Amino acid sequence: MLKDSVWLLAAFLALWAGGMDWRYRRIPNWLTVPGLVVGIVVNTVLSGWAGAKVSLLGAGLGLLVLLPFVLIRALGGGDFKLVGALGAFLGPGRLVDVLIVSMLVAGTMAAALIVYKGRVRQSLKNMGHMLGAFLRLRLPGAEVSLDNPESAKIPFGVAVALTVLVLGARQVASGI
Repeated sequence: MLKDSVWLLAAFLALWAGGMDWRYRRIPNWLTVPGLVVGIVVNTVLSGWAGAKVSLLGAGLGLLVLLPFVLIRALGGGDFKLVGALGAFLGPGRLVDVLIVSMLVAGTMAAALIVYKGRVRQSLKNMGHMLGAFLRLRLPGAEVSLDNPESAKIPFGVAVALTVLVLGARQVASGI
């Protein structure tokens, strides 16, 4: 039952952030930073120092995994901080599940958007450009980053919110 409350709090944070990302294409610090602190506090209260350790490891893992994507401007800072805050609630093990499924959901959203906007050819060209840059150990240019106003962008916070809802509901329903 106590683990259910952690999932419920994580789902509340993810839903709020996903709604902000959908509407404004931003996830504000006033939501993510307190979420990180609450995640650490809740796990510490529920499980003592072991809970604090799991919470800090989860937050650190989420931030570490997404940092490269933020640095190359493929992901926004709000998404990065949201995943860190969710890691503080869920710990590293459950966060890995959230990240994997979120990437699949975001990929599906991106593919649908690319087809809907008729940008399949441009997207394939951009992927080739990015692959070439990585093979040459260089960063891809601004034309394939969030800085390009013409690029089709999907709200990663929405993908994360959907994932946390589904995995959280599954967790609560199974009683694990």
